[in-house]
Formats: sequence, structure tokens, C-alpha cells
Amino acid sequence: MNRLGLLRLVKFQKGYGLVFAAAVLWGTTGTAQALAPQGAQPQVVGAARLTIGGLVLMGIALSHGALRSNRAWPLAATLVAALCMAFYQLFFFSAVSRTGVAVGTVVAIGSAPILAGILGYLLRGERPGRRWALATLLAVAGCGLLLLPGQSVTVDLPGIILALGAGLSYAAYTVLSKRLLETHHPDAVIAVVFCLAALILSPVWFSNRLDWLLQPRGLLVILHLGVIATAAAYALFARGLALTPVAAAVTLSLAEPLTAGILGLTLLGERLSPLMALGMGCIFCGLLLISFRERGEQEIS
Repeated sequence: MNRLGLLRLVKFQKGYGLVFAAAVLWGTTGTAQALAPQGAQPQVVGAARLTIGGLVLMGIALSHGALRSNRAWPLAATLVAALCMAFYQLFFFSAVSRTGVAVGTVVAIGSAPILAGILGYLLRGERPGRRWALATLLAVAGCGLLLLPGQSVTVDLPGIILALGAGLSYAAYTVLSKRLLETHHPDAVIAVVFCLAALILSPVWFSNRLDWLLQPRGLLVILHLGVIATAAAYALFARGLALTPVAAAVTLSLAEPLTAGILGLTLLGERLSPLMALGMGCIFCGLLLISFRERGEQEIS
């Protein structure tokens, strides 16, 4: 392998590592929500995540001078990316409320890599390849196996449609962010997009109860979701996305349910069934497969 090929390999592996780290932080979201005070509304949780995360990200971008650029912002791509992030919150939490955490999460997260692969091909000309297809198949099958052990699974058609909308919103956000990262610093991209998304969801603050946010546990949960599971996670994801193809980045995001499953076992006292163990193994194998590129393998970023 020549020097250029080695540098490209190192770039991809670094990008994969950043995206994986982001997905691990996202995987703490479910556990944090489980610890929230009673009466915490999903819409407020989503709006609070975006507001706190956006403010933190904007502070980071300003402190690093990331917003100082002579290049004009692609207004359409920026606005649509913000809309996608805002609608992801609404679609996802609405889906979870209708069809349950397990089904809503698996459908939303499991559909995102497939939709991202299609959008990446149609809009960017990226060809994910057979390795991505196999890795995605393993990871999505693993998500399905994580779902099967549940004893009280509710399948609600409108909820499934909302979950698919969440998966499409996340996939579209990723594709559009890839476009923005070609001309602007990662810190600037996520700061602008998340602050716009928070503004889009601002009406939520005036139509829901907020008293639970004043409780110490509620405040700690929201701070964790906003600073760790949103600001830190998406900062890592943006840097990783700048170095990796869209389809691969979203497939690696399936480390989120793997992390959530591990936390459920270790912190929430959930039991590990054989099907859950097999599902987690499938996800891990899929992530491992996509993380290593064969010599001479070509990917478009």
C-alpha cells in the first residue's frame, strides 16, 4: 500500500471511530429518559435536548472562531437540515409514545442506514458496496432480534409510519450535513443547524408543563441529554461524517441500540435472553465488518 492509500485508510478509520463514539453517547439516551421524573413529556425532552445542545455547540463554535468564514451558507440545505433534525425529534418521540420504546426505536434506527444508503446514492452518487450491504443486514437483523424478546410489544401502524419518518429525517439530515461539511467547519455546521432546529421547536415550550424540569433529577437528565448525548455526540458525529461516506456513518450509528442494551443490562437490571445476546452479537459483527476496509477497496466520501 502506498503512502496515499495508507493516509486514506487512516482517515477512514479515524472517521469510523468518531462516529462509533457518537453512537455510544446516543445510546445513553434511553437510560437517561428512564430516570427522568414522572410527567416528563417527550416533546419537551426533545426540545430541551436541541435547545441546550444547540447553545453548547454555538458556544464551542464561537470560542474556536468556527463561524468566521467568507463562504456563503447554502441556505436551502441548512434550513432543510434543521427541519429534518426538528422533525426527527417529533417523529421519534411520537412514534415511541404510540408503539412503545422497543418498536419505535428499532424501526427508526434500523431503517435509517437503508434510507441513508439510498439518499447517498441518489443525491451524492455514493455507492456503498457489498460490504456496507452485508454489515447493514447484520446490524438491522440484530436490532430485530433485540425487539423479539419483549413481552408487551405493541405494533401500531401510525406509530410505525412515524418511526419510519424519524429514520428518513435522520438519514436526510446526515446527507445534508455531509453537503454542508464540504464548505464549513464541523463545529459551525452543527451549531447553526441545531440552533435553527431549536427555534423551529420553540412553540413546544408554550404548550406543555415544565414543572418537572425544576426537579433536581429532571435538570440532571436534561443536562445529560443536552450536553453529553446531543452536543458532545453530534460534535463527534460531524467530525466523523466529514471523513466517511454517508451510508457507512449511519450504519455505524447502530452502535446506539447496542449501547442501550448493555446499559439496560448493567444499570436498569434488565435480563439478557439468548435472542438478545444473538442480536447484540449481530450488531457488533456488522459494526466490526464495516469498520475495516480491505486493501484496495474504494469508497466515495
